[in-house]
Amino acid sequence: MTARPAPLDPATISEIIEMALSDHTSFTQIRDLHGLSPDQVKSLMRAELAPGSYRAWRKRVRTFGDRRENYK
Repeated sequence: MTARPAPLDPATISEIIEMALSDHTSFTQIRDLHGLSPDQVKSLMRAELAPGSYRAWRKRVRTFGDRRENYK
């Protein structure tokens, strides 16, 4: 059984969104700092962003991730 994370305060939500929108922050760094899995970050972003903004963010994250693998 997975433990449910504690409710996040607005300042923490804002910080997570800022980190997720940054091209310089990985899901691993967000997990290390806030304890949220990539799926939890995506759910948070879906709930907090406008639908078009969420889709644009997901497209950018996928594209950036694909390019990053080529540079390893």
